[in-house]
Amino acid sequence: MKQYDYLVVGTGLFGAVFAQQAKEQGKKVLMVEKRNHIAGNVYTKTVDGIHVHEYGAHIFHTNNRTVWDYITRFATFNRFTNAPVANYKGELYSLPFNMYTFNKMWGVITPQEAKAMIERQKEESGIKEPKNLEEQAISLVGKDIYEKLIKGYTEKQWGRDCKDLPAFIIKRLPVRFTFDNNYFNALYQGIPMGGYTKMVENILEGIEVRLNTDYLKQKEELDALADKVVYTGPIDAYFHYALEPLEYRSVRFEVEHLNTDNFQGNAAVNYTDRETPYTRIIEHKWFEFGKDEEGNDIPTTIISKEYSSEWKLGDEPYYPVNDEKNSRLYEQYKALAEQEKNVVFGGRLAEYKYYDMDAVIAQALDCAKKELQK
Repeated sequence: MKQYDYLVVGTGLFGAVFAQQAKEQGKKVLMVEKRNHIAGNVYTKTVDGIHVHEYGAHIFHTNNRTVWDYITRFATFNRFTNAPVANYKGELYSLPFNMYTFNKMWGVITPQEAKAMIERQKEESGIKEPKNLEEQAISLVGKDIYEKLIKGYTEKQWGRDCKDLPAFIIKRLPVRFTFDNNYFNALYQGIPMGGYTKMVENILEGIEVRLNTDYLKQKEELDALADKVVYTGPIDAYFHYALEPLEYRSVRFEVEHLNTDNFQGNAAVNYTDRETPYTRIIEHKWFEFGKDEEGNDIPTTIISKEYSSEWKLGDEPYYPVNDEKNSRLYEQYKALAEQEKNVVFGGRLAEYKYYDMDAVIAQALDCAKKELQK
């Protein structure tokens, strides 16, 4: 008899939700985590009463009632609304693109005027069937907004010319002919009060977790402990990059602790010109309205400047590069994964897919349901 029913590799959202569901079904679970903390990339560290999003901003949003009912068992969410600001060489614009954006850009007042301006610029461009990101963006919002608010930011983020990026990357870009500043058009949204780390602690209550444990370096020894493995790490790393590494974009953060109560007046400001080296600045306190857990105003602030970079082995993988080459390579790794007996592959890295948090939770709940019914 093995000591555990499941060994779950990684304490991010997928691993945490699966582990919780398995425990709820009476299964014995061991979790191992390479880092020195739980919660994966949603990890928040509390500094001077501010919950700092260590791996970039995470704003929970969903239209999935099942996911919302599940996650609110482990945290109470505030009413934070994501309304980022775009800074183009000192000019400030509303994101998502809405009537405030169109008014600032063109001086238009009505939705009809805004639509007419976009349509005119689209016709002038001669684009009928968008073949790349640049053409898709111009089709959606016209040339002026593309040049000022999309082109520079996107090229910094992906390290490629917009003409060389696929159109689908920008298809879900919110464009509104209203004055609605809510970036996520979701029924449920907010930030867990007490931070994401506290939320994941609650999910993992009563489950054994070993930190600073590299599964791939201790695979044989750890596999011997459990009947089945749930693996949430990079799929190519699991197979020792046998078919060459998959490509990602990575992000580097410069964090500053400032002796001021307000640096930029908003949680997120995107810098959309090509010359500014970072893509955005996050001011973490505004995710929770500048208050600590007791409701007091916080006299200092913490900001993170985000720099997008090419990923190399050893870097933290953030965004999968879902182009034709990498998608084909992932399918080959997936075929190898399907041959692995007693291993379940799940989550952003194991599935080489960019997931919003609610989609990860939905996938984990679905995976656990199928697995635990066997």
